[in-house]
Amino acid sequence: MSLPRIIRDLMTREVVTLHPADDLTGVEEGMRRLRFRHLPVVEGDKLVGLVTQRDLLRIAASSLEPGAPEKTRALVARHLVRDVMQQELVTVREDTPLAEAGELLWDHKLGCLPVVRADGGLVGIVTEADFVRLALDLLAAR
Repeated sequence: MSLPRIIRDLMTREVVTLHPADDLTGVEEGMRRLRFRHLPVVEGDKLVGLVTQRDLLRIAASSLEPGAPEKTRALVARHLVRDVMQQELVTVREDTPLAEAGELLWDHKLGCLPVVRADGGLVGIVTEADFVRLALDLLAAR
């Protein structure tokens, strides 16, 4: 088995995405069910943003507040993906060395790196979990 060296060797190509005009109803539940913490936002195939679990928590009512679930549902119903998505993103290309990508994740305290072409088209995603899996595989091989 050859060791992965670049993002192309580690990234996930089949990426679930959102559109900026999508409503947020069901997004958190879908992320929980699919065990995703990050969803790229695209227009056509161009990456325009990212929604994370933290972004969704920012519009949720405090669980300590009376009626929090109802208040959260009302807040979610009033907002679209574009209202909560992050637009300033750190991205990588398919040929980015894994060590460089790992440093970006670490230095910027990121949970994922969208993988894009030169024209901004989304081609995949690599997450901190991918790097943990890689580390476990390497440790097990020793």
